Amino acid sequence: MSVTATSSKLYELVDEDVEVEQLGTGFTFTEGPIWHPTEHHLLFSDMPGDVRRKWTEAGGIEEVMRPSNKCNGMTYDADLNLLVCEHSTSSVVREYPDGRRETIATHYQGKELNSPNDIIVKSDGSIYFSDPGYGRFPGFGVERPYELDFRGVYRIPPGGGDPQLLVDDFGEPNGLCFSPDESLLYINDTPNALIRVFDVEEDGTITGDRNFAQNIGTGELEKGGLVDGMKCDELGNIWVTGPGGIWVFSPEGEHLGVVEIPESVGNLTFGGADWDWLFVPATTSLYRFRTKVAARREPYMR
Repeated sequence: MSVTATSSKLYELVDEDVEVEQLGTGFTFTEGPIWHPTEHHLLFSDMPGDVRRKWTEAGGIEEVMRPSNKCNGMTYDADLNLLVCEHSTSSVVREYPDGRRETIATHYQGKELNSPNDIIVKSDGSIYFSDPGYGRFPGFGVERPYELDFRGVYRIPPGGGDPQLLVDDFGEPNGLCFSPDESLLYINDTPNALIRVFDVEEDGTITGDRNFAQNIGTGELEKGGLVDGMKCDELGNIWVTGPGGIWVFSPEGEHLGVVEIPESVGNLTFGGADWDWLFVPATTSLYRFRTKVAARREPYMR
């Protein structure tokens, strides 16, 4: 694989001849990666396979949950409890290290959520998650009627409570991430092939909607290479899935180029001891490559 640069700035973030290493293959559709900061392992999802897997440097890949409620996006809170978006149950759940499970979101105003997809945690403990319809598609979830007539993004207040609807006019909201200082929230819209950015207010709501990047592929599922998972690095650059691999944008929205991946990519996450490895679930396989920049420090990383 190679790096296709549209700006020389990309080579400040990743080597021109970076090695993209395959860590495992033979899966159905990989997604939802998250790195554990003290146990040094990667969890990742396989929704159609209804399984969650773990990768370690020493042990390779093993199954850790089957069935998994066709889980998708995952992250940790500041206490290293695992937060999981489940397609089959249309829920967000918290899994504690001792095995307890707590359901923290299932409905909005009495109607079942579509299928929580991706999830992040702000430094104040509030939880943000996207709720597209993909978990009601055959294979990726359980085919069933929708109760909500929109696709939204929600916030759960610190300490819990009912989901607060932040925005409801997406085609399908998908990956989301904060800027390094949490003043901006990026949310991508898969069928519209773009990333929107919002200002984050003191109360956690979002305002000032504008487009950050557009024309990231076609948005058509059957053509692959969709804008899907997304992460921000410590300098404010955005790394997002797209046609050909991982697209990289500067904080100003300049497209710096693409790190090519052999398969269509579903998501990505930073990990490793110094948070400078990008782990990339891509269709049937799991890959990684080294970067010259580290992750934006999220609460669980501290």
